[in-house]
Amino acid sequence: MNLTQTQLKKRIKYWLILLITGLVLSGITAFPIESELTIAMDNLDVFSPRMQHWLTTIYAAVKTTNAQYPYLSYGTDWLAFAHIVIAIAFIGPLRNPVRNIWVLQFGMIACVLIFPLAFIAGPIRHIPLSWQLVDCSFGVIGIIPLYMAYRYTGKLEQLERA
Repeated sequence: MNLTQTQLKKRIKYWLILLITGLVLSGITAFPIESELTIAMDNLDVFSPRMQHWLTTIYAAVKTTNAQYPYLSYGTDWLAFAHIVIAIAFIGPLRNPVRNIWVLQFGMIACVLIFPLAFIAGPIRHIPLSWQLVDCSFGVIGIIPLYMAYRYTGKLEQLERA
């Protein structure tokens, strides 16, 4: 199927807006971790017994840490901020995908690098395998819109050269 430049740009925009939205939401939800865990604790019965144990453990750790060492949560604030800043980086490809294709490549590399981080740091930090897989799912989910935008950008570049 041959798409026009306008159609390709719309598809690229769609996939990038989806990615940017996901990054911003991921960032915003990293700020209120204790509040989110409180909601999970109020609804523990919807989780499996294994997940209930994990959430209870995490909630106790976060609550204790925030009460005794609130400055450690500053690290997750920076994590949240980084998600938002990374989302901003994708405005370049949103405006001019061909010129900024390297940002899409960077994003796909970052998605792939989630796997070694999760599988190396996870066991060191005593993160259950099931949660490491949840973390890896962000790489899988993130690479989909990036790859689609990258593929359409390649086609757009070919059309612009012709």
